[in-house]
Amino acid sequence: MAEMLNPPVLLNMSRSPTSSEDEMAQSFSDYSDDCASDSSREETIYETIRATAEPARNHMDDIHINSLVIRILIPDLQQTKCMRFNPDATVWVAKQRILCTLNQTLKDVLNYGLFQPANNGRDGKFLDEERLLREYPQPISKGVPCLEFRYKSRVYRQSNVDEKQIAKLHSKANLRKFMDFIQHNQADKVAKLLERGFDPNYHNGDTGESPLTFSAQLDNAVEMIKVLRNGGAHLDFRAKDGMTALHKAVRSKNQIVLMALLELGASPDYKDSRGLTPLYHSVVVGGDPACCELLLNQHASVCCQDENGWHEVHQACRHGHVQHLEHLLFYGADMSAQNASGNTALHICALYNQDNCARVLL
Repeated sequence: MAEMLNPPVLLNMSRSPTSSEDEMAQSFSDYSDDCASDSSREETIYETIRATAEPARNHMDDIHINSLVIRILIPDLQQTKCMRFNPDATVWVAKQRILCTLNQTLKDVLNYGLFQPANNGRDGKFLDEERLLREYPQPISKGVPCLEFRYKSRVYRQSNVDEKQIAKLHSKANLRKFMDFIQHNQADKVAKLLERGFDPNYHNGDTGESPLTFSAQLDNAVEMIKVLRNGGAHLDFRAKDGMTALHKAVRSKNQIVLMALLELGASPDYKDSRGLTPLYHSVVVGGDPACCELLLNQHASVCCQDENGWHEVHQACRHGHVQHLEHLLFYGADMSAQNASGNTALHICALYNQDNCARVLL
């Protein structure tokens, strides 16, 4: 890919509410992009990252704040960069900043993460994307601290891992067999493969699902979710369509699995390839508001917006999801928020004839 340009600066101009036809054309599109090629999907992801990444601070501003200087190693590109980061920003924001500096593309880029190598007897680990950088103290005894930017794979605790045996274990037959075990809820067989060193962070060639995202859509899958997590599955590993297991659980209205993932340490604010959270998806799919309420109770952020500036409240009003709207407002959603067309949630109620939602707002 050619060298990336800085994201365009958007002027904050007041706008009058748009027409019904224009607004409907700009509303949240469904995830029906199965026909998109991998290359076009990757290009879309990069464009989204450029557009949504936080703008880099002025160099002098960086010096005067409590910035964190980290050396970033990118093994797959054989590159090393020294970068400044805001320690109070999330790992997700740091990851976006790194991606915006690359002049080469990485395949399945959303499943790259910041990896902290083993140090002073502590195991190496991938940093969780929704935690703050300052929550991961960096050793400074050897100079500038270093993190690796690499594809998320299982982190083996043993020091004597036989890489050849591990590679043989990941045959096409075993990859298919592993998914079959999950589909038939055979947690014991899944556990045995994991005990032998099988890495559950991969995509099924037919569906694009990872073992964890696939499990999140199944009934009675709590035990399977726990087995996969204990066997090295990353909670923020994304399927080919860019969604994490939390997104999949929400879209399947699978509250029990959603609760299990949160209890295992998943963040309610994981982003999909469009920067949308599980809460945003829960408002779009509607139905029983239990998933929406659970995410809000677990301190999910209520400020997400899509590429057209539609917040959660806009989506609730568009689809007539009254209970979701009530939960959002109770947890602090801004009913006066405007989308890119200048429309508030009340405007959306009028455009889509959602009288019940309008009564909640008035």
